[in-house]
Amino acid sequence: MAESEGVTTSAVANSNRTHISQSKNGVNGSDKPHKSVVIFDCRPERHDAMERALGHKYAFYTRGIRGERLRYVVDMSSLSENLQQGNTLHLLQTEDQILPVATKEHIVFLPHYDTLVQSGMYEYYASEGQNSLPQTNNITVLCLFDESLGKHAVVIMDNGCGMTSKQLNNWAVYRLSKFSRESGYVRPDPVARSLNSDISYFGVGGKQAVFYIGQSTRMITKPAGSPDVHELIISKEEFERKERNKEDIYSGFIRNRKMADSSHVRDDEERFLHGLIAEEVGKDSFTAVVVTGIQPEHVTFLKQDFHLWTRELAHLYHYYIHGLNGNDMKASYRNSDCVSNIDIQISLLEKFPKIPRMVNLREIDNDMQTLYINTSADTFEFKACTDVDGIVEGILRYHPFLYDRETYPEDPYAIPGNLATEEDDDSIVLNQARGKRPIFECFWNGRLIPYTTVSEFDWCAWPKKTGTVPAECYSRFSGVLFTNDRFQVSTNKLTFMDLELQLKNKETLFTRIVNGQEQRVKIHKEFHQWLKTCHEKWDKQVKFRGFKRTITRTDVTTKKMQSPWATFSSIEWDGRAYKAGQYVKSQKTQPIFFGSVIQFLLYGDHEGDVYATGGQVQVAMEPKALYDDIKTIPISKIDRVITNAAIKKSIDDELAKLPDKLKVTWPEGNPWTQNDVRPAGTPLGPLHVEILNKKGESISRIPSAMQNTTRKALSIELKVVWHSPNGDVETNSHIAAHSAKWAFWFRTMENLNKLGKYTLHLNTILNVNESNATVWAGNRLPNHTLDFSITEGSAERFVVGTVNTLLHVGVPFHIPLELLDEYGHPARPPPNLKPLLELVLPGLKQDSQTLKISLLPGNPDSLKVKQEDPITVENGTSVSFDVEVHDVAGNVTAHPKLIISCQLQGIPGSTSMVAVDCSNTGAGTLVEMIHVHSSLLTHQSQKSVAPVQRDLRVVPSTRVSRLEVYSQEDEDSLVDSMVLRDKEKIDWTAGDLLENLHYRLYDERGRVVPLSEEMARRIKVNWAADVSVEELAQGKLPNVPVPTLVKEEHFYQVSYMEELVSVDTSFTIVPRPDEPKHMKATLSESTVRMGEVLSGKIFLQLTDQYGNKTQMLTATCVDSLAVDAEGLDKASLVFTWQESTHSMLVTGVRFNPGFPGIRELNFTWRDFAEHVTIKLTAGVPAQLKLVDGPQEVGIKLRTPFLLQLFDEWGNPSPDQRVVVTLKTSTPALKVSHFPLRSFNKKPIHGPAVKLTIIPDPNKPVKLVVEYNTNSVFPAGGTLTVFSVSVVSEEGSTIKNLNPANMSMLLWKGEPSGTSRPPSGVSYGTPRVDKVIPDHVGKYTIQFVLCYVINVVPNDPVKLAPDLQPPTPVVVNNNVLDSRTLVEDMSLKLMDMYNNSAGLELSGKVVVTIKSSKGSSDKNLPLFEGKVKSLQFSLANGEAQITVSGVVVHLKQMSELTKKKDQLKQTVDIYRSLFDTNRQLITELSSRCSISNIPAIDKVISQKTADAEKMKLQTRRVCAMPDPFRGNLDVLGKIGHLALVEDDDVATVISWHLLGDIDCVVTMTTAAARKIYDDTQGKQQVMPLDTVFWRKNSIWDLPLPHIRNGQDSFRPIGNPVFARDLLIFPENAENCHIVFGNLLGDTILTDDLDSANHYRKGVVQSKVPCPTLLTRQGDRIRSNGKFGGLQNKAPPIERLRGQVFGAPLPKDYHTFMGQIDLLQQYRLAMEKSRQVQEDFDSHMQYLKSPEMVQKEEEMDEQEKQLKDIETKLGTTPVRTPSAIGVKRSLDKAGESSGMVTKRTRRKLLKQDY
Repeated sequence: MAESEGVTTSAVANSNRTHISQSKNGVNGSDKPHKSVVIFDCRPERHDAMERALGHKYAFYTRGIRGERLRYVVDMSSLSENLQQGNTLHLLQTEDQILPVATKEHIVFLPHYDTLVQSGMYEYYASEGQNSLPQTNNITVLCLFDESLGKHAVVIMDNGCGMTSKQLNNWAVYRLSKFSRESGYVRPDPVARSLNSDISYFGVGGKQAVFYIGQSTRMITKPAGSPDVHELIISKEEFERKERNKEDIYSGFIRNRKMADSSHVRDDEERFLHGLIAEEVGKDSFTAVVVTGIQPEHVTFLKQDFHLWTRELAHLYHYYIHGLNGNDMKASYRNSDCVSNIDIQISLLEKFPKIPRMVNLREIDNDMQTLYINTSADTFEFKACTDVDGIVEGILRYHPFLYDRETYPEDPYAIPGNLATEEDDDSIVLNQARGKRPIFECFWNGRLIPYTTVSEFDWCAWPKKTGTVPAECYSRFSGVLFTNDRFQVSTNKLTFMDLELQLKNKETLFTRIVNGQEQRVKIHKEFHQWLKTCHEKWDKQVKFRGFKRTITRTDVTTKKMQSPWATFSSIEWDGRAYKAGQYVKSQKTQPIFFGSVIQFLLYGDHEGDVYATGGQVQVAMEPKALYDDIKTIPISKIDRVITNAAIKKSIDDELAKLPDKLKVTWPEGNPWTQNDVRPAGTPLGPLHVEILNKKGESISRIPSAMQNTTRKALSIELKVVWHSPNGDVETNSHIAAHSAKWAFWFRTMENLNKLGKYTLHLNTILNVNESNATVWAGNRLPNHTLDFSITEGSAERFVVGTVNTLLHVGVPFHIPLELLDEYGHPARPPPNLKPLLELVLPGLKQDSQTLKISLLPGNPDSLKVKQEDPITVENGTSVSFDVEVHDVAGNVTAHPKLIISCQLQGIPGSTSMVAVDCSNTGAGTLVEMIHVHSSLLTHQSQKSVAPVQRDLRVVPSTRVSRLEVYSQEDEDSLVDSMVLRDKEKIDWTAGDLLENLHYRLYDERGRVVPLSEEMARRIKVNWAADVSVEELAQGKLPNVPVPTLVKEEHFYQVSYMEELVSVDTSFTIVPRPDEPKHMKATLSESTVRMGEVLSGKIFLQLTDQYGNKTQMLTATCVDSLAVDAEGLDKASLVFTWQESTHSMLVTGVRFNPGFPGIRELNFTWRDFAEHVTIKLTAGVPAQLKLVDGPQEVGIKLRTPFLLQLFDEWGNPSPDQRVVVTLKTSTPALKVSHFPLRSFNKKPIHGPAVKLTIIPDPNKPVKLVVEYNTNSVFPAGGTLTVFSVSVVSEEGSTIKNLNPANMSMLLWKGEPSGTSRPPSGVSYGTPRVDKVIPDHVGKYTIQFVLCYVINVVPNDPVKLAPDLQPPTPVVVNNNVLDSRTLVEDMSLKLMDMYNNSAGLELSGKVVVTIKSSKGSSDKNLPLFEGKVKSLQFSLANGEAQITVSGVVVHLKQMSELTKKKDQLKQTVDIYRSLFDTNRQLITELSSRCSISNIPAIDKVISQKTADAEKMKLQTRRVCAMPDPFRGNLDVLGKIGHLALVEDDDVATVISWHLLGDIDCVVTMTTAAARKIYDDTQGKQQVMPLDTVFWRKNSIWDLPLPHIRNGQDSFRPIGNPVFARDLLIFPENAENCHIVFGNLLGDTILTDDLDSANHYRKGVVQSKVPCPTLLTRQGDRIRSNGKFGGLQNKAPPIERLRGQVFGAPLPKDYHTFMGQIDLLQQYRLAMEKSRQVQEDFDSHMQYLKSPEMVQKEEEMDEQEKQLKDIETKLGTTPVRTPSAIGVKRSLDKAGESSGMVTKRTRRKLLKQDY
């Protein structure tokens, strides 16, 4: 076409597919291939827009991107360079012409459709299950889920710039980003936080989102300035169709149409597009994405979780929506530069009647960024720059802790189950505000990249050690990172590629942003300062008060969190105080509950008051009757709004819901009442039972506050118990469950047919652990009891009982008929029942029976007495009756056990009865003794026989029947003055006589019986032994003496006895005081100190002549009482009336100062006087005076000082409690053995004595040696003259000394510091000329003054000979010499040192023969004369002994024995000598060592200083005061008796013995009683003399797990007896008794687990286990109980010093031992030189020829001794057969006499 035709062509070249047609006959003869394009002729006159081919030169207007117009003229060859094969061109009339019809523009995109279809799966695989939405930022998101509009669809629309067909084609190309397209895209300029990205520019990543949600998408877009709308459809179904048809898969068509043209939409399922397309009118540009084929799971998610995914979108595009500062709802105004104008509207339409839901993302205020922004209190801004021009801006926001909670927002992605767990952990671990979540969320060009987070940077990471900021503060900040587009992200915008690696690169530079300005600072330091400021300024914590102790919690599942937990008694929280015992209510718990606070818990080691951000509270649930449980909840879950009154009312309301009573009704109107009586078979029931609470409401379950817990159902148990004679029997038992219609229902019971009493029990039961419990929370559940009885029913039949066929004539007989009801129970006869003799009972089913009988004599019917009335008899005599038993016919009859008795009637109290047996004869005779005035006699046999009465006329007897005692003043008087009734008490004056007593005897008629001497002898009185018979015959009784003491009551009796009569009468005399005669004074203390008040009280009473207290004194008597005594201080007297004792009390007796002595205290009242003796002693010691003492003394005080104590008035005091201390004015005077004490801790100053010390002129003090000091001492010469003088105490020379006592010693060498000269030094007289030694050297001369003393023997202790005699050898023959044991042996008394002693003693020596040790004493020899012992005289301590025996040996043996004794004695002497030498050599050689003494002194000083420093170090001490320690027989308090090294051990043992640790231990009960009295019983004491203890009974026993020396099991935890860990500094033996009784076998282990393991092993070994303690403070009692506050030891600080002290360190004792050894070593070294010299000298002596010769002699004698012993052992011994008796010895000096031959033979025979 020619250019002049004005044709405009719109060319769109979007095809990536090139089709080259190669033709050799091309245009202008060119051989270039032809390109095929498609041209739509859209001119107005072309209504169909036909497709045409392009082949000549044309002029074109090209509509380019963004509506730009290009007009150029090209030929075909130049156009072909710009067009691609298959491009589509449009011919338009004008550039803004509207297309008349829709056209199709062919496009080509990526080569394989799986890359697109499966992109959702690949790219979104990591987010599968997270329910993410397409990552777009469009304006409107419309979810169409209304089936009336078509299939489900999601439409995303915006009002952006739109896309041209070229851009739309580029959108379809996978992974063609805006940076790599040839679209002229220019990167925006950097802005704050990189909020400069176009949302979905070119839609990169949109295809993945589309195919993740659905299977088809329709892109509808219109660019600005273009009238055309472009549509592109991409679907999974279309791709599959092309593949099946072998078509080009990655090609398609873009529909170009005019606006609001929906004619191409023909599918009914997409009819909603018509409305959508119709809304295009008026829009300059837009883009709409229509997604269909929505996955069902996505439809469900979009519907049900509308609020969730909209919130996530608001989070995703938060800063696009709200601008630079985000959604800060706390800001009062917003800067327009920081606010975005983007609105994103979300709509969801569902089928009617559901209401459409719409939300603007700007209105959402619960997305995470909004929560982060609005819960933060402060921010920290920073910036990071990388080496790739990457810029990252960051913000840290601090979320403070406010009283009870962390304000860090909760994570919406957290699983609800984990939330609960995390919440519980929050209350325990205080650093879990953020938990394990990362700090930073990452935004890329303003939008969130959800799957990339940065956990932390080095400068804001958790600290490795505790610093100034608490660790939990590091979990209270959140962070945001804003990056620019220099950092790569994934196609789906879910993940950064390498952001964290670049930021943590060492080259990355961090700076802080302050007010928008960068600051080059140390980011680590700045961050920590900011965090510290936030903590101090914004965190509001809980104050814990009243620290109690630290515990271990086993209820915490995490083991590492079980310990330590500090416990507190109260807290301050948000201005309110909560304390233990206070009622609280929980909130946000399941369920909500009420309770009382037990304690508050805080994790960690704490002491005292402390602030913390959390903690827990232990609450005892209320009401306890309903719950009885303890819960531990976070403190934050305490309701702070509710009042105590509301809590109390709620608890009462809870209690009112509990079951209270049972309501029983009878639905059929047949109620049974209490104790009702019903016939057998009566139905019981039905019963309707309801359980009512206190509100009267019917309930069926135990109420529970646990909302998710099934409430425990209640049931009613019915039991009917029959109380049978053999015990209770349960007849009915039913359990009724609750029904909504009839509550609890029990059907009728018709089995109650057994007679007896019944009880119906209705019990409310609760099924707990498969057992029916009737008790809940300690209270019995409601119950009801009904008692009733079942009797027999109506009679229905009868049974004839056993009938005795042997019948008696005239005796009615019975035919037993037993009426029975239907259950066989005996029943009552029906009314008007008349049985017939034929045994017919009319009306019964079985109404007749027959019997056969045999007739025998009749039964007794009457009694016949042959004697007839009247019968007269005298009382006391007998009467007889003849009786017979008759039957009804009058015949005498007999009957088994037929007893006829006779009894008197009409006599009160008479029970005597006479009987006769008439069983065989039917007759008999009765004899009755009559002892009444008148009576009625009754004869009776059987109850069926009528008794027979006979009237007896009893005549009174003349015998004595009564004794009467009376007093008659005048014998001639006829009137008695006083009659003494029997057992009467008579009040009579003490010490008086009851005179003129008489007695009378009466017979039965009351007549006085005349007295006679015979009758008088039968009268006995108990107050007199000898009674005059003549006076008794006259009716007189002896006088009665009344006791002299009022308290004595005497019993008196008069009796008369004869053969058949015994009468008596008695009376008691009660003495009363006589008239007062004396005044009696009683005092408890008779000694008083001068100046003090008498401690005792004086009581004054009036007594009679016998000392009986009278009641004459009254209260007014004290006014007239007078007291007088010498020196009495009457002003201090106090008189008091004692009403209870009718006495006067005198107190305040005190005497004025005077002379001590006896004081007579005189009391006067009216005519009565009394005196008491008071001993007045000297007052309290106040002065000390010297009575006598020496004035001039020598070197030692010979005359003692005589001192006297005086009181303040100068009276000598005998008080012995004062000990005098003697002090001297100069150290020259030495005083010893004077303890320093005072009287009552108050010093009494004594006199000062001036002494004149007189020196002794005869006592030598020193030696003075004078000689010529210039003398020269040549060898071998003569010594110069030495003048030696002895100086006395007074300094003068002693003249009268013996020169022989002075000696001079000379030895070679210098003085060694000791006065002891070497051995072998010669002595000589100083004035005698001495020769100078021959050898040159230094010599030492020493002068010694010696005294001679006489040593006398000590006390005699043994009798021994001067020389030990040889072993005696005797022979049994007649030769006297052969039988001699000892001849002329002299025995002397000697002391213990073998010195002769006892020269002044004389007496007797008894000699006996005894067997050697271990031998039998049966056949001992006798002495001459056959005696067992002999006596010898002892004179001047010496006795001569000569003894002969009868037992013989050979002469040869005698000689050998003598020689043996001599050799043995000699060998012993040699051995002793050489043993002594060897011991001396060993000792000297071990001590011969010389060292440096100054060096040792230095070491001793250093060790001593170290020990003192160690002693002053702080250590654990028992802080209890012990004022009693040190007193006589007092050990002290238990806490001071022992020490414990380990702190934990000391704590738990002290707590275990806390009740006994302050007990004072004494040796005696008296000492314990004294402490008890002094402290008024407040101090507990423990006397050891009352404690049972067996030595080594406990302390040596092994642990329980050790049996027979082997372990019965392998214990853990290092068990040990607690007592073995105690250290006793002193009194160890007594301490063993104390702690052995207190601790016993208590065992200590490491922890609670090992203790339980040990107890389990011991118990399983069948051994009782004692109490177990642990080093952690736990206790398991011997009964196995552990846990609770009572079994947990508090911290050592809570014991308040009542704890065992710690011993000194072990090093201290080591140092002290070393010091002692060093001091000993130093002393040994001082003697070392002398010892070395002694050693050398002794060694020379041992090597001398003399000692060598002695050794040879000893060896020779030992050899001879062995030879003799050998000979003695082999020498034969012959005993003559005629002599076989070994006689024993008798007492010394006694002869047994001559024994006859017959006797001797008999003795010999017995011995053999």
